[in-house]
Amino acid sequence: MNILLLGYGKMGKIIGDIAESRGHHIAGKINIDNRQDLDLLDKSQIDVAIEFSTPESAVENISWAIERGIPVVSGTTGWLANKPMVEQLTLQYNSAFFYASNFSIGVNIFFKVNRFLASLMKDQPEYKVSLEEIHHTEKKDAPSGTAITLAEGVIQEIPRIRNWTLSGELNENGHNLPITSKRIDPAPGTHIVRYQSDIDDIEITHTAHSRKGFALGAVLVAEWIKNKKGLLSMDEFLSF
Repeated sequence: MNILLLGYGKMGKIIGDIAESRGHHIAGKINIDNRQDLDLLDKSQIDVAIEFSTPESAVENISWAIERGIPVVSGTTGWLANKPMVEQLTLQYNSAFFYASNFSIGVNIFFKVNRFLASLMKDQPEYKVSLEEIHHTEKKDAPSGTAITLAEGVIQEIPRIRNWTLSGELNENGHNLPITSKRIDPAPGTHIVRYQSDIDDIEITHTAHSRKGFALGAVLVAEWIKNKKGLLSMDEFLSF
C-alpha cells in the first residue's frame, strides 16, 4: 500500500518506520518545510494519507487529500472546531475520513472503561470528578484530545456535569469537570480520571510508555480504511 505522510515530526517518523516494516511504501513525507511538494505528487499512486501534523496545518492538509479522493486517517488534535466542515467536505467528495484523538488500542479500551465507570457514578453526587493529563513539552494543545474525549464520555453519562474546564480546581457546584494539563518531558501520555469524596477516592489511569502504540494503531487503521467511504471512527474499526 502507498501511504502519504502529512506531517513528518516525531510521530510521522515512527509511523513511517512501522508502515515500511509492514511492507508498505511511503509515497511522500510532507511537513511545513516542503508543503509545496504536495501538488507534485501523483494522487493515483497514493492509497491513503496519514495526517499527524499541527493544529494550524491539519485542516488544509486533510482538505487537500479529501478533495482528491484520498482516504485520510487523522490524529492531529487542537483543530476540531473545523471538524464539521471537514466532514461535510468528505461527504461532498465521496471520500473517507477517519479521526481519532488517540489511536492506541489500550486508550480506546480505556475510553470504554471511563464511560462505564461514569455510568456507575451518575447517581453518586457526593463524588466530585476531575481529570488530569500529562504529556511531553512539545505537545502544543491543552487539554489533549484524549483528555477531551474522556471528559466528553463523563459528560454523556453524568447529566449533572454539563461541561469541562481547563482548571485544577474542583467546581463547587459540580456542573463542570476540571481538567489539569501538565507538560513534562519525556512523558508520552498519562491520563487519570478521579472521583473524590470525603470518604474515599476512585481513580482509573492509562499510562503510555512510548509513541509506538499510537503509531501502530494509525497504520492498522490505514490498512483497514483503504477502499472505504464516509466518516469513520475507532468504534467501527474496533467494532465496539
